[in-house]
Amino acid sequence: MPGGAVDENESPAQGAARELREELGVTMTVDRGLAVDWGSADSIDAPADMRFPGELLHVFDGGVWDDDRIGEIRLPPSEITAVEFVEPARLPELLSPADARRALSALRARINSAGTALLENGQPIAPGVLDRLGVLRTARPFYRYTWHPGPAPHDLTVTQVWGWLFAPDGRVLVLLEPDTAVAILPGGAPEEQDHDDAVATLRRETEDEAAARIINPLLLGHVTDPAAQRGYLRYAAALTEIGPAQPDPATGHTHTHTRILATPEQAAELFDWGAATAHQLAAVHQARRQLGLPRATRQPVTELTDPITR
Repeated sequence: MPGGAVDENESPAQGAARELREELGVTMTVDRGLAVDWGSADSIDAPADMRFPGELLHVFDGGVWDDDRIGEIRLPPSEITAVEFVEPARLPELLSPADARRALSALRARINSAGTALLENGQPIAPGVLDRLGVLRTARPFYRYTWHPGPAPHDLTVTQVWGWLFAPDGRVLVLLEPDTAVAILPGGAPEEQDHDDAVATLRRETEDEAAARIINPLLLGHVTDPAAQRGYLRYAAALTEIGPAQPDPATGHTHTHTRILATPEQAAELFDWGAATAHQLAAVHQARRQLGLPRATRQPVTELTDPITR
């Protein structure tokens, strides 16, 4: 990751800004901390008499870099030979184990928005649900498809129906898969019993996956996979009830998706939807206003363990 050791009488933020200039040729203000990590004496590659009392490492938020900012990168003639933007799940294969743990913990702290995380050897001392489940350790599904408002064309096969389902405070329900911690919206594939009714599919899948019920579904639009001529519908709706986990009707096993509430923006950061995400979020907030719900303030995500009723 970009960065390095601070110079004498230099603060961590000043050091981070200097390293960005030296390594990438980019000048920017570094003013938001994501994590402070204490590295134990045994983890430091240094002579024994230099290890006590360990090492403190600061991780800062460099923001989202658009094409213009990326175009500003100028590598120095020595030290740095190339740069690459990578899926977070690839960090363990590219970085040292300690650096990968620290980077992933910082990324989770960025999404969670609970403030600067305190780490010990890359692990948070007060782990939240994203840390506990290891969110981002598995590559996110790649759905960088074009966003289209409104219904899907009649000649497009609809294979998935997903919902942005709002709690009364304006946050949305997100499911984390049990084995991978990959984030998904409630929804799924149409079945014969739905009789080609997308709303029936959404209601059924929401009850099966999340033990949740909805009212006032609104069609937002759809995304298309041009290679397969498939379409994925997106709805918005208000949640009325989230009950205890129920046995999956397909397997008979108690469903083990972890259910969290997050702002729509936090949810989008858990997905890999590319540039079309902004257009979809605009449609989501328009629907939220139609449903008469407030815009949620950014806050730590909440794991749902107890039933709630609107």
